[in-house]
Amino acid sequence: MIRKVTLSLVFTSFFILGLNAVSDAQVANPGQTDGRTGENIINTAVPFLRISPDARSGAMGDAGIALSPDVNATYWNLSKLPFAEENTSVGLTYTPWLRELTNDVFLASLNGYTKLDENQAIGATLRYFSLGNIQFTDWNGTPNGDFHPREYAFDLGYARKLGEEWSIGLAGRYIYSNLANGQTLGGTAIRAGRAVAADVSFFHTKTYDNDNGSQNVWNIGATITNIGTKISYTSSAQYKDFLPTNLGIGTAYTFGLDEFNKITLTLDVNKLMVPTPDSSGDYRNKGVVAGMFSSFGDAPGGFKEELHELMYSGGAEYWYNNTFAVRAGYYSEYKTKGDRKYFTAGVGLKYDIIGASFSYLVPSGNGTQRNPLSNTLRLTLTVNLSRDNGN
Repeated sequence: MIRKVTLSLVFTSFFILGLNAVSDAQVANPGQTDGRTGENIINTAVPFLRISPDARSGAMGDAGIALSPDVNATYWNLSKLPFAEENTSVGLTYTPWLRELTNDVFLASLNGYTKLDENQAIGATLRYFSLGNIQFTDWNGTPNGDFHPREYAFDLGYARKLGEEWSIGLAGRYIYSNLANGQTLGGTAIRAGRAVAADVSFFHTKTYDNDNGSQNVWNIGATITNIGTKISYTSSAQYKDFLPTNLGIGTAYTFGLDEFNKITLTLDVNKLMVPTPDSSGDYRNKGVVAGMFSSFGDAPGGFKEELHELMYSGGAEYWYNNTFAVRAGYYSEYKTKGDRKYFTAGVGLKYDIIGASFSYLVPSGNGTQRNPLSNTLRLTLTVNLSRDNGN
């Protein structure tokens, strides 16, 4: 018998796939443009890979590529790790997701790194995305078993300084996505999707001494993430889906006001290196490498639409005595490419070897519509496992 999931799963899944990545929603008819709204949203699988598992950056508009290095560099920009102050650190982040729609969807992330010496570091990340509990039914609405869809990704990477101010990082990733394993649709068995991917990243930092004993720091970072195999949920799929391969460029500048106070301003610009949907659906036939390169010039609307595919994240952070931080930021994507716009805010605390950060998201630009991202919270706890560096 042909099976389907309940309305609640369909509703939740579409919002998860449509709103939890940066412009990489999966839609019911891939490759089709909405003639009423002009939307032409880029399609990828496993969009949970683009959810920020970091309350610090989550409070700064989801900008983190060029921020000062910490344990969450394993997600944002691995190449920052050799410049980290702590020699060894671990971090745990918990994020309830789509709280306006459901109370059992969440993302959990465990990060860690250690510096091998002053020039080298290794880092690892485990991200687990739970889509809650759902009930399958047949076409008559008869219950046909419960299921717990879930996804996870495990990363392992290496970073090295190329000089006093430059570094490079390389990470590998295993991805597992189990959305309806064991079910059948139209006689086709659904299975868990699996893929492998890699990240490459660069980082540059320069320090300027001030007369008052403080320092200004200028950082620049660049990353290409999720370069990997396509993924499929059936053995007989005509098309396989792209991973959310992304190019990100960021900069951050820290102003040392005096010995105790400093302010950081940061900006990230991101673009998915995935083909833009076309009405024929031919974009799905492209290979991974061809899709990455063509993504810079395949938008049906030409160069103007290519610019619309850029996503912007900006934020500010104030630290007092490296103990207490206040943060705020803003995220924006174009109205025909997802139209997610939101303000963020948060605080951070650091005492001895323990650190904690909290962020809160407030959507904007949606009028009176209920936004599933409203009231999104993130909580990150970090532990510095090395005391020999004076931190």
